[in-house]
Amino acid sequence: MVWDAWGIPAGHKPLSAQIRGLLTQVFGVSGDPLPRRDEHDVPLRESALTPGQRAELVEVVGAANVSTGHRDRLRHAGGKSTPDLLRRRADGPQDAPDAVVFPADHEQVLAVLAVCAEHAVAVVPFGGGTSVVGGVDPVRGRFATVITLDLRRLDAVTRIDPISGTATLGAGLTGPRAEELLGAHGLSLGHFPQSFEFASIGGFAATRSSGQASAGYGRFDDMVQRLKIATPSGTLELGRAPASAAGPDLRELFVGSEGALGVVTEVTLRVHPVPETIAYQAWSFPDFETGVAALRSVVQAGAAPTVLRLSDEAETGVNLARSGNVGGKSVAGCLAITTYEGTAAHVAARSAEAAAVLVAAGGAALGATPAEEWEHGRFAAPYLRDALLDVGVLCETLETATTWSNLAALKTEVTTALTNALGAQGTPPLVMCHISHTYPTGASLYFTVVAKQRDDPISQWQVAKRAVGDAIIAAGGTITHHHAVGTDHRPWLPDEVGDLGVRVLRAVKAELDPAGILNPGKLVP
Repeated sequence: MVWDAWGIPAGHKPLSAQIRGLLTQVFGVSGDPLPRRDEHDVPLRESALTPGQRAELVEVVGAANVSTGHRDRLRHAGGKSTPDLLRRRADGPQDAPDAVVFPADHEQVLAVLAVCAEHAVAVVPFGGGTSVVGGVDPVRGRFATVITLDLRRLDAVTRIDPISGTATLGAGLTGPRAEELLGAHGLSLGHFPQSFEFASIGGFAATRSSGQASAGYGRFDDMVQRLKIATPSGTLELGRAPASAAGPDLRELFVGSEGALGVVTEVTLRVHPVPETIAYQAWSFPDFETGVAALRSVVQAGAAPTVLRLSDEAETGVNLARSGNVGGKSVAGCLAITTYEGTAAHVAARSAEAAAVLVAAGGAALGATPAEEWEHGRFAAPYLRDALLDVGVLCETLETATTWSNLAALKTEVTTALTNALGAQGTPPLVMCHISHTYPTGASLYFTVVAKQRDDPISQWQVAKRAVGDAIIAAGGTITHHHAVGTDHRPWLPDEVGDLGVRVLRAVKAELDPAGILNPGKLVP
């Protein structure tokens, strides 16, 4: 991935004439890109790794796998949140890790943790580097030295059990590589979050990731059968059977632990045959309220498609402004996307059942094209954010979840908090929202916020983030549905789990990581 933006260079394209015109109309910006720095001109703070520390790490992983080079350090200087990218584009030195270490297997991870615990070196586990909540930022905390532990070499499929429908994958496998290796056996994981092209299996587990097909296949934590974890206190192997009554499920401590309790090195996951058939159908609803009721009806009827999402009026309108139409059709109100995967018979039956529910709830079918176009451009959206940042427009996302009965109130409170916080700074925003994941009892809300940048856009967004975090808690939502906690949501975790819950997390961390070296500043308040 490029050092100061999302993705790879080939994905970056100039803004279209339609978007440039929209930016001029709404925010009064020209759409002309600001200059970007060459990575070779970016100063880094001097590495604090001592010769002795380096020698011990080299003894574990080999000289070629301990890097203090400028390029490696810069590319591990954090994740891909808007504040991360704004910091990277700002003048002055970047606070990069002192070294990047590339272990080859579980035993090397254990040995690296032992060295770092002995010498009080902080360790930031790193998969694809796609965190949008500060989860892989090299926070030093009380430590003089911090290294990034890049798991890319843990990239094997070590076991496939087609009878049970499971596969054991290395934590460093990226989403596309995992699908490629599983596909050779006619299998798929079916986990396709927006970070899919770059994020890793270990990262999916450590953040409780949720992909676009969650309505059909579940969240990533639903897929996890077994975990292997390296900690400064030793190894844990968890998950002996599909279900167990042998006390609390300790896997739950590490799915979502964000590298603060241990390093996930291997994951055994539920997999399924590559679908025989995929069918697409888009829908329009007169308004968001009607669309929400329709989604609730289809999910609670047990007829949910594999993919099910609904854009509000603002998001639907912006998509229309960008393209002039949706799949060649005019859409009034709100656009919904559905896809169905499985055998031909299953897809035909499920799509007919869902269609009957959606029509009865006020939906109008738009055909397959809008849904196919959405899927085709699914992974390109973060590149648009980079193009907006380049022209002086702030763009960031956030997500939450709540029950169906509280969904409308939560959406209103979040929209109001963002509008007031940014409007008070003289930069009234455009706030868009969609439902991205559904459950029988509720759904997630995913917000995209766009506003003109002030001179200090990081502080500008921090004001809005504090306001919206408080609003989410007050309105009964979760502080994060699938982006994880990281540094960005850590201030609200006591509100989410309570003071006693925080003490439980601290006690677990003290047992597993007595020196406190694992990912300081993240997750655990």
